[in-house]
Amino acid sequence: MRAVAALNEAADNSGGSSPYALSHLDALESEAVHIFREVAGEFERPVILFSGGKDSIVMLHLALKAFAPAAIPFSLLHVDTGHNFPEVLEYRDRAVAQHSLRLHVASVQEYIDAGKLRERPDGTRNPLQTVPLTEAIQQHRFDAVFGGGRRDEEKARAKERVFSLRDEFSQWDPRRQRPELWQLYNGRHAPGEHVRVFPLSNWTELDVWQYIEREKIELPEIYFAHEREVFARGGMWLTAGEWGGPKESESVQTRLIRYRTVGDMSCTGAVDSDATTLDAVIAEIAASRLTERGATRADDKMSEAAMEDRKREGYF
Repeated sequence: MRAVAALNEAADNSGGSSPYALSHLDALESEAVHIFREVAGEFERPVILFSGGKDSIVMLHLALKAFAPAAIPFSLLHVDTGHNFPEVLEYRDRAVAQHSLRLHVASVQEYIDAGKLRERPDGTRNPLQTVPLTEAIQQHRFDAVFGGGRRDEEKARAKERVFSLRDEFSQWDPRRQRPELWQLYNGRHAPGEHVRVFPLSNWTELDVWQYIEREKIELPEIYFAHEREVFARGGMWLTAGEWGGPKESESVQTRLIRYRTVGDMSCTGAVDSDATTLDAVIAEIAASRLTERGATRADDKMSEAAMEDRKREGYF
């Protein structure tokens, strides 16, 4: 007791900068590392969803930390819509090569070419990812699938557990969620079922960026302010490209923008920004009153329950 009191007194005298004190980023990192190791011990064929976006990049960084100096015991899976940002795909391939990882790619375009999926009238392919994702999980018999979803992003994700059970059709039933007390995670599942695992559940967008700054994690340049040809649709700036935008009535203009979140080009909006550094991005996010998906994702605005409806069907 005296030793503890002495440590507390030393911390008070040093302004709370005790070497034994954990910052909030240390606590979040420790929780995520614990989750990765828990899955490695509980499941036979886990996989990490990796798109080259900031959340999946942080997730990969944490996985590498969790098992260093050994290699991570998981492969990666990316659902490629065919409308991904080139900068993000380039980063994805470079990261895979750098860490000698195995990458599985499920292609939406291949499903369209085979007649298994049909293009939407609005050109967006984001909702079309569910079938390639669920069939890739079934084909490779993955029993745990890591995702980068966070509870601060959207209300359906806010109520989802860290270990989220999916049935044999990869569907999510919120009523079947299990209690998660004291960081005890239940990975039990029947044959054919699997568990979606979200190590970043308790992180915020600001936490992610502060961690990126602290760990000096490289990101695609698309996350920082740059000039790009965009057009206005639905209150957002969308990238002009081969996916079907813009329409004749939509004028293209060059603006200084950046992306807060990265998905399919057809539904991911940019924000006006002059933030070219990590410090500037962090300051911008700290001042924002809109979540990244609320401000930039057209696919979440299709209906009031758009995300939950997609998750029930097997979406990320």
